[in-house]
Amino acid sequence: MATTRVAVALSGGVDSAVAAALLVEQGYEVVGLMMRLWAESAVDRSPLNRCCSLDAMDDARAVCRHLGVPFYAINYELPFIDHVVTPFVADYSRGLTPNPCLACNRQLKFGLLLQRALALEARYLATGHYARVRQAAGRFALCRGRDRDKDQSYALYMLGQDELGHVLFPVGDLLKEQVRQAAQDLDLPVADKPESQEICFIPDDDYRRFLQARIPEAFRPGPIVDRAGHVLGQHQGLPCYTIGQRKGLGIAAPEPLYVLEIDVAHNALVVGPERELGRRALLAEEVNWVAGVPPARPVAATVKIRLHGREAPATVEPLPGERARVVFAEPQRDITPGQAAVFYDGETVLGGGRIVRAEREG
Repeated sequence: MATTRVAVALSGGVDSAVAAALLVEQGYEVVGLMMRLWAESAVDRSPLNRCCSLDAMDDARAVCRHLGVPFYAINYELPFIDHVVTPFVADYSRGLTPNPCLACNRQLKFGLLLQRALALEARYLATGHYARVRQAAGRFALCRGRDRDKDQSYALYMLGQDELGHVLFPVGDLLKEQVRQAAQDLDLPVADKPESQEICFIPDDDYRRFLQARIPEAFRPGPIVDRAGHVLGQHQGLPCYTIGQRKGLGIAAPEPLYVLEIDVAHNALVVGPERELGRRALLAEEVNWVAGVPPARPVAATVKIRLHGREAPATVEPLPGERARVVFAEPQRDITPGQAAVFYDGETVLGGGRIVRAEREG
């Protein structure tokens, strides 16, 4: 009987390397794939660990050589610019705070790369994500990874039935320390490699430098105002700020002030005390329901509004046009347009969407 072929999306890091090694141990025919996304230049070169750098490419190739499996590097730089970098910059110019990794997962890793894997006659594309896929009654469910501290199901909410039927998450049932130990036991070349935290195309984590080079017009100084419109100070350009931010405002006030709103139309930053941050509801667009269809009525769920945030109880109401309204049981202080709101039923991801606005009342 023919061996099942699995393409593994490698990043040059430990998690995807262990995923590949586990699949080899389980008898799959493994093919290593890595996306080349962002060309280095004198400006962009950095010693930091990056998931699409030349060093990361060398590490992924070394892992495949160690495992005795083929390795292919695929140049997706132009689609990456079109689908990830350009929208990232455009969102900041519109006062949003985007998460480019979500766009990359949607358009590239589980879009173009999955298509390439299937074209290579692989049955599955495997990644190093800490998440799990379950199957029952002919349907696939996306579930949290066993390691709750490393769980990445939030970043995968855009996957549907077609994608889930062709993906594997080999480290999803493991704890991070078990993955590290497996890398040591298997003598993988990346066993001691540290994790990469920064966005791959901003390796020094200097958003301001990156954005100023591309949208200098967005960095016009403007007023910092309170809810009543009183001018309290001057900001240094709206892309420098996000909802809930306290540091860097440069305002002397009787109590700490936080960013409440980014008003692009008036080039103004609206601030106020912490008690004014709370919002009871949000509207999300581009909503994906993992089951393939939205629920027929509002559902009780827990909702996560930041990758590393905590979930909160809420009611999620499906709306026409791939939208949803989320009403929280208690006010939330960091509802940020541009981020994702992801809906959970226990361990299972129901779906999620892109936050377009927060609402004070439910």
